[in-house]
Amino acid sequence: MFKHFTHQDELKNLSRHAEDKIQPVLREIDERVEANQYRVLQAFHQNRISDYHFTPSTGYGYDDDGRDTLEKLYADVFGGEAGLVRPQIVSGTHAIATALFGVLRPGDELLYITGAPYDTLEEIVGKRGSGNGSLKDFNIGYQDIPLSDGAINYDAVQAAMTDQTKVIGIQRSKGYANRPSFTIDEIREMIEFVKSIKEDVIVFVDNCYGEFVEELEPCHVGADLIAGSLIKNPGAGIVKTGGYLVGREDLIELCGYRLTSPGIGREVGASLYSLQEMYQGIFLAPHTVGQAVKGAVYSSALLEAAGFDTTPHWNSKRTDLIQSVQFNDRERMVAFCQAIQSASPVNAHVRPEPAYMPGYEDDVIMAAGTFIQGASLELSADGPLRPPYVAYVQGGLTFEHVKISVLRAVDELLIKGLITV
Repeated sequence: MFKHFTHQDELKNLSRHAEDKIQPVLREIDERVEANQYRVLQAFHQNRISDYHFTPSTGYGYDDDGRDTLEKLYADVFGGEAGLVRPQIVSGTHAIATALFGVLRPGDELLYITGAPYDTLEEIVGKRGSGNGSLKDFNIGYQDIPLSDGAINYDAVQAAMTDQTKVIGIQRSKGYANRPSFTIDEIREMIEFVKSIKEDVIVFVDNCYGEFVEELEPCHVGADLIAGSLIKNPGAGIVKTGGYLVGREDLIELCGYRLTSPGIGREVGASLYSLQEMYQGIFLAPHTVGQAVKGAVYSSALLEAAGFDTTPHWNSKRTDLIQSVQFNDRERMVAFCQAIQSASPVNAHVRPEPAYMPGYEDDVIMAAGTFIQGASLELSADGPLRPPYVAYVQGGLTFEHVKISVLRAVDELLIKGLITV
């Protein structure tokens, strides 16, 4: 493989050193994959999954046993009482909006305790835009509590909670923030803390990018409601669209009314031809996520050796797929992302350029040569063009593809004289 790179000797040395160093971490990842695969397999057995469940429905989708059983399967896998898993949920942001609008009512307040959420949520809660149907337009309050040196500011959280605080929001993954992602143990601590102050508060966790990275999920440690996207981890790179919610039965019922309409809820929604890939996706997800996490560990070790600051560190505990790389320079960040695109299986000939994207304040560079548009479990590298110029490298259906792509990116930076090793 290395003979195809301009700086083959330098890259071979960097790569061998990185791989030797990370072997113990890769073995730990394999053990977690096995534990998660066993849990998923148990859920398949408990729900007596049959090829009958892959039968599509049309029209209203009444009595779609495949769809309803898939939702029970998701609930069992993720530790909830019920699930809502639909191709009609168009993205992770849509799943989150369905959850928030489903359970909040005028006069209630949403309190995010993990700092400001993704840029795409700002218009949902009403921080940006007006008159677009945001929570603010429905007189639902919102505030977020800034982190303190990357950690939860528990004193500020306690001071901010009032009788109107109905939902506590937790974002598991860092998103486009230069802060650590939160592990399941840390989420457990957050839940216990807020429940000790207000026992009936609803804890919602944005679980995007986190599924199957650890052996437990947020509902296993007390979260009331979680949401995510099927073109991220649980779809294993084969599900073409959709999202999920898992949690308490009463909350999922409310979210179903939001997704469709009051009085109808979860009873309708044709599955069309999506069921087989959704079942197969969640079965494959522990393995595929493991490949992506291995790729992230390798990327961190290799890029650190090439002189970059990476978060998380190669041997840090991980709770999501995202590997951030700080470039401190616009040109290096753009060149890196363009090189990742050139190593993609799809649209490798396309040269991404920074541009406006809906929902973001800054121009975004997006390298994503994926089989499924926007699929974050497939390898991508992107980020808003703002100091300190951090790119977020995520996903990878195979470890080998991640390795080749990151090596090509380093080779391209060396060719352009943007780094030395």
